[in-house]
Amino acid sequence: MATQREPSMKYNQDFQVESVLDVLRRINEKYEEGSDEDEALRIAAVALLYLQDSGRMDEYREFFRSFYTPAIEDVVVAGTFETRQAAEAWLASGKGHDGDLLRIAGQGFQVIRTGGSQQTLLRTPLPEELMKKFPPQPT
Repeated sequence: MATQREPSMKYNQDFQVESVLDVLRRINEKYEEGSDEDEALRIAAVALLYLQDSGRMDEYREFFRSFYTPAIEDVVVAGTFETRQAAEAWLASGKGHDGDLLRIAGQGFQVIRTGGSQQTLLRTPLPEELMKKFPPQPT
């Protein structure tokens, strides 16, 4: 069964497991024991307990965040500059890392290594630029 992500949905990744279990328990009271719904709710509850007891809740929280965070919100811009010259000066100072995304005068650029320790800036549209140029089509 394929899982479909809802990019417009936002959820609290710092949820309290106990609160979620309480909600699942209240919902489960509405269903007959042994029903498909009862089984699904029990599986979800036990999965949360397993993650908590095995010390993997932080890992799950990161997965949960990435699952529901639209890609446009997940992009990290390393620096914002008014001019290309200012960005080049920053790059020359050694602060840039290969793959860093920069915003220069409202446009995106990526730091790339050209050889040895040489770096340059490659025009790479940021998600907000792409959204303006190619707005999402209603489904």
